[in-house]
Amino acid sequence: MTKKEIRAEVKRRRAEADLETLHADSARILERFVALAEYREAGLLLAYVDAKREVETRLLMQRAWQDGKKVAAPRVDGDGVMHYYYIEDFDDLESGSFGIMEPKKSCPLCEAETGLMLMPGVAFDERCHRVGYGGGYYDRYLERHPGLGHIAIAFEFQVFPEVPFEEHDILPQMLVTEERIRKCGGCA
Repeated sequence: MTKKEIRAEVKRRRAEADLETLHADSARILERFVALAEYREAGLLLAYVDAKREVETRLLMQRAWQDGKKVAAPRVDGDGVMHYYYIEDFDDLESGSFGIMEPKKSCPLCEAETGLMLMPGVAFDERCHRVGYGGGYYDRYLERHPGLGHIAIAFEFQVFPEVPFEEHDILPQMLVTEERIRKCGGCA
């Protein structure tokens, strides 16, 4: 399948999924994620804000605050580059690029070189290759911040036997679904 076909298929699967099931599976993913040593040892969680029936990252952000961690979320600035900004609660978010919630301009810039990033993706394969949304923002961010851990979370229906990839793609170090945790290499 092409990236375009995979994106369309995952969009269909999300639309057809029962909301209660998505919420329950998000909670299962959260429990697997917070049990990871990488999460427990991180003082900072760089998390995207879920949209369009993605895994509910807001649950994880709430848990990180409860666990005394700092939380930062991404915003695409006028230069077309993604930056992370610290947020202390969901009131620090507003509708931004592509209709996705992002930090307000008044939030402080996060320039941390260590922490744990949630790496989004439309689809993944058994070898942890990732089909993103097409902007390349996360790959470029990780190239500039190589000290960050980066783990993907996804519903099991987002995992395909194989997806197209480029040799320069940055893979997640781990993929967490409601059914499993898959350790990955971190690069294609």
